[in-house]
Amino acid sequence: MPKFSANLSMLFTELPFLERFAAAREAGFSAVEYLFPYDYDAATLKSLLDENGLEQVLCNLPAGDWAAGDRGIACDPARVGEFKAGVAKAIAYAKKLNIPRLNCLAGKRPENVREKDAWDTLKSNLGYAAGELARANRVLLVEFINLYDIPGFFLHGTRQTLRLLDTIGAPNIAMQYDVYHAQRSEGELVATLRTNISRIGHIQIADNPGRHQPGTGEINFPFVFSEIDRLGYQGHIGLEYVPTPDTRASLAWMGQFGLKP
Repeated sequence: MPKFSANLSMLFTELPFLERFAAAREAGFSAVEYLFPYDYDAATLKSLLDENGLEQVLCNLPAGDWAAGDRGIACDPARVGEFKAGVAKAIAYAKKLNIPRLNCLAGKRPENVREKDAWDTLKSNLGYAAGELARANRVLLVEFINLYDIPGFFLHGTRQTLRLLDTIGAPNIAMQYDVYHAQRSEGELVATLRTNISRIGHIQIADNPGRHQPGTGEINFPFVFSEIDRLGYQGHIGLEYVPTPDTRASLAWMGQFGLKP
């Protein structure tokens, strides 16, 4: 049976962020993930994890100024120094919070940057990050995003992402496979999982359209979950969806599918 982690950037948003850890525990989760820890003191976050018996399975590397519209900086040749400083910061948090995987968002290609230059910059930055994370005994993940939600996002499909990882060749780098983004970008969810499960380091889910919980859209999640199980995936599946009408009600799908957090 799949293991699920609550994405605290998306779920329990009716509560202040620091109160969402307890809410996740009360809902039955033993694992959480969220976009960024960096606005909070690591000791505070560690206490909340420990107090609630939670494991944090994932966060992202720093991705620039999120509020200003940045969605990653790894493909920007003008921000390599900022990217490398972010890697060091992420590793420091990962060590304090026992986070085994860090995800890199490539970002949108700047208008004044050629595609080849963005590709070369991303390749170099990911190679650097993989090396630093290897020394810290961590796994680097790379995620593609659909172009409907984030126009201009540099990585936007499975083949492109895996080709990039192949050029880097680091043993501790894998793809983060978000079922929602994959459905919007290319479909072929189960076929892709079957072909590439050994290259996938983390899975996230939301239904389409709307990016709400399973059962609200077109994706056959019982089939997807059973296939993930059959393929022997041992990681967590992150619930990175917009709950409707609220988080508590949105979790009813788990019981309907014979699942639990």
